[in-house]
Amino acid sequence: MAERSTAAVDVADNSGDEPLTAKADQSTADGVAQNPERDTDSDEAQGSGGIEETEKASPPELHSGHKLARRYRLEECVTRLDGFSSWRAVDEKLRRAVGVHILPADHTRARSVLAAARSSALLGDPRFVQVLDAVEENDLVYVVHEWLPDATELTALLAPGPLEAHDAYQMVSQIASAMAAAHREGLAHLRLNPNAVLRTSSGQWRIRGLAVNAALRGISSDTPQRTDTEAIGALLYAALTQRWPYESDAYGLSGLPKGVGLIAPDQVRAGVHRGLSELAMRALANDGATASRHEAACTTPEELVKAIGEMPRIRPPEPAFTAPPEYQRTTYQQGTYGRPAPPGSTQAVQTPPPPLQSRTGKALKWAVSALLIAALGLGSWQLADALMDQGNKSEDTKQTQTTDGNDKSGDKTKPIRTLSIKGAQEFVAKGDAQHPNDVDKTYDGDPSTYWRTSSFIGGPVLAPYKPGVGIVYDLGSAQTVSTATIGLYYSGNHTTVQLYAADSLSPSSLDSMTQIGTVTTNGTSAAVKVTKQVKTRYVLVWLTALPHADSDQYSDAGYKQAITDVKFTG
Repeated sequence: MAERSTAAVDVADNSGDEPLTAKADQSTADGVAQNPERDTDSDEAQGSGGIEETEKASPPELHSGHKLARRYRLEECVTRLDGFSSWRAVDEKLRRAVGVHILPADHTRARSVLAAARSSALLGDPRFVQVLDAVEENDLVYVVHEWLPDATELTALLAPGPLEAHDAYQMVSQIASAMAAAHREGLAHLRLNPNAVLRTSSGQWRIRGLAVNAALRGISSDTPQRTDTEAIGALLYAALTQRWPYESDAYGLSGLPKGVGLIAPDQVRAGVHRGLSELAMRALANDGATASRHEAACTTPEELVKAIGEMPRIRPPEPAFTAPPEYQRTTYQQGTYGRPAPPGSTQAVQTPPPPLQSRTGKALKWAVSALLIAALGLGSWQLADALMDQGNKSEDTKQTQTTDGNDKSGDKTKPIRTLSIKGAQEFVAKGDAQHPNDVDKTYDGDPSTYWRTSSFIGGPVLAPYKPGVGIVYDLGSAQTVSTATIGLYYSGNHTTVQLYAADSLSPSSLDSMTQIGTVTTNGTSAAVKVTKQVKTRYVLVWLTALPHADSDQYSDAGYKQAITDVKFTG
């Protein structure tokens, strides 16, 4: 804990006193300007914090194709600013895209950047874009971080218009909760703006540049918690109004009119959710801004999380059903049969085809008549034979009728189908996450890969140390789940699995979900039958009791479990 706190102080060792609406660094970017993983380098306005003078250290001479540590191949430069550069690169060892910040080792901010990157990597919270490596090598300092190709910046999301109330509520809830966790570990962001907030394709909100972005630019603050809280308020304000809550334009958003001051979002745009509008004002209650309705201002992320928890939950909008197309009459219905003819019109009477009057036609008629007579005779004989045998086979007939009745009822059973899994995310109700980067191994079709828990001293029941551990799965759309089949790595004294219907991939708490099934097993598989039928898109697989297992290459002996494969049927 002491190491993280010290690192956070190192990031903020250069103070600055510019006002909230100070202009930030102007940068040049090579490559695609709207890349969802570019660094936060085009910030026209920043909520707080100072900025150092431009460094005199010259940026290293790098180019596309250059390799760092014989592993990271630089592909595209997205930022050149203040003696450092940011790149999209490829990790050739793991064959994945990464982002890299590079600056000379003699740069005055190199030490603070390394300290911030290493302390951010220790946090290991999946709600932040993870720092993968921080190295000083060959007169260079470089920081490697995740690259999320499926994520979109809040800046791009706000370009067509403000967010829906539910989306804005999810954004501020997840961002505030993540920043509260970071501040508990002594880490601040100080550059939390629409460029630093991303939404993935699964709907999860991620924050990039924790501590590192501020260290790269020498930004500091005497009140880091208040600075980040005001930044969250500005994000919520922009999400509700598509306006930046200061007089200057920034991040592609128009600022407020000069001389008006900070006015509530519901006074800027009609139809804004009143509770979210008040929440934004409470977070922005700095430097003269007034909280709405005289409620206490939120000056820390923890206070903001508490204020969000006191709000009524905002439900997602009901899905919009498109009206079916207007019924089109067929050609026959569009005819004139049964309709009065318009005056003055004469309908053409179709001449029926001539009867079969030729010699061949007469022969054909006699042949058809003979076949009909023969068929009638054969049918009469079979009917008489069946009536004579009816008395002798009454018991067999009853049995046959009973069997037929069962078959008919069986035909009404709906076929069982396997539901596809579109995404997953670890759910943390209390304490630390387990292994959030391995959740996709539980539905990759390979039973040899798995997501595992930590090894716990007490057990089998995890409470009260932890209420449980588990993963939320996204089925793509609302489905009626009948059974969940879970493959387990360890057997032994029992594993308890519970199923919950969740309202999102990142539910706020266990109390917000509905339990739909549970089972306890001593084997390496668990089949949980749903006892409460609900239609849901998100399902939580929740482990509340774990078996005891010996030490292995991953962890010490203790109460632990791993999930190898998960399948849902409906």
